[in-house]
Amino acid sequence: MQINKATADFIRQNARADVRTLALRKQGTGDVDMPFALDQIAGRQTALRKIPLWADTDDIIYPPHLSMEQCSGQKAAQYKAEVAGRLFSDGQADTMTDLTGGFGVDFFFMSEQFRKAVYVERRQELCDIAAGNFSLLGRTNASFVCADAATYLQSMPHVSLIFIDPARRDSAGGRTFGIADCTPDVIALKPLLLEKASYVMIKLSPMLDWRKAVADMGSETGEVHIVSAGGECKDLLLVLSSSFSGLERVICVNDDSRFSFRPSEECDMPVYHDSPVAGLYLYEPNASVMKAGCFSALSARYGVKAIAVNSHLFLSETLVSSFPGRIFRIDAVLTMNRKQLRRELSGTKRANIAVRNFPLTAPELRRRLGLADGGDVYIFGTTTAGKEHLLFKCSRIITSK
Repeated sequence: MQINKATADFIRQNARADVRTLALRKQGTGDVDMPFALDQIAGRQTALRKIPLWADTDDIIYPPHLSMEQCSGQKAAQYKAEVAGRLFSDGQADTMTDLTGGFGVDFFFMSEQFRKAVYVERRQELCDIAAGNFSLLGRTNASFVCADAATYLQSMPHVSLIFIDPARRDSAGGRTFGIADCTPDVIALKPLLLEKASYVMIKLSPMLDWRKAVADMGSETGEVHIVSAGGECKDLLLVLSSSFSGLERVICVNDDSRFSFRPSEECDMPVYHDSPVAGLYLYEPNASVMKAGCFSALSARYGVKAIAVNSHLFLSETLVSSFPGRIFRIDAVLTMNRKQLRRELSGTKRANIAVRNFPLTAPELRRRLGLADGGDVYIFGTTTAGKEHLLFKCSRIITSK
């Protein structure tokens, strides 16, 4: 892609500038392709936090804002590559096809696991951008096809892996979340997807209920991966194959933390029926575990007890440092009694406040307590198995897990 000197200089000189301010600028921009320049400046700023490899590579071309916001982050893409590598640990990873290539971040990292990789994208602009960027990034095993995913699928050869990320917007640009409402409809395409690939990896909205997604996609769904980064759920991945005869495991990934369980591990959840006291350890599951809702398996695996069935916080008398989530030591157990709160919180000016199964929202509780946000104190409002509304004043424990 050819960029005139004025545009290239403008991009370089304004790399860290506020894009909204630049958009209002009129002076000195006569030969500058402003829409393109603004996309490049905003794109690299987004890449600095989402895709550092792209941001560190000169001359990368970025697509318009929406494609940048929708594309995977580097960590999430690297995890998909890890999954692909494990699926073919016996050395049978020959060819993969990404039927919805987009900006190509997922494809780039996954393709390094395969001898040959085919990128398919219906928008010519994105095809051209991906092909140019991959050349700059040194990826030589990729080929690029501008085509509709469903049309290309009809005639493509059999491959080791198909990756597909159906668009979650309707024709009017509104968000959709149901699998059948996405484009292409992977439920309708499932028989052909399974015919054309040994494994199929489907990326879905993290808003979906994974159990419903598995029910929709059927018994060929063998793995569910719930992927979070920075405490926010990013991806719901399903792995399908004709060789599967039901769900084998669910893997919860939160940055570098992993917790996996089999459906057979879900059981009755032990609940802490005694009155909680200072000195106990409190556990808050990470975003992926919360999304999975695998609380009984979590409790059984780590020997912790739920404060209540619907509170999603756990207690133990001894420290379980490997727990997948945040860990706290309870310094005080408080009721909503005003005198007790004044006494126990005397000298506390700020705190991190969260609620689980509690009659007040976190902002409401913060106002009731008169505390600013932040600091080293953590306060959890929750309801116990005995229906008590309690506050736990805690100190966070940082472990090396």
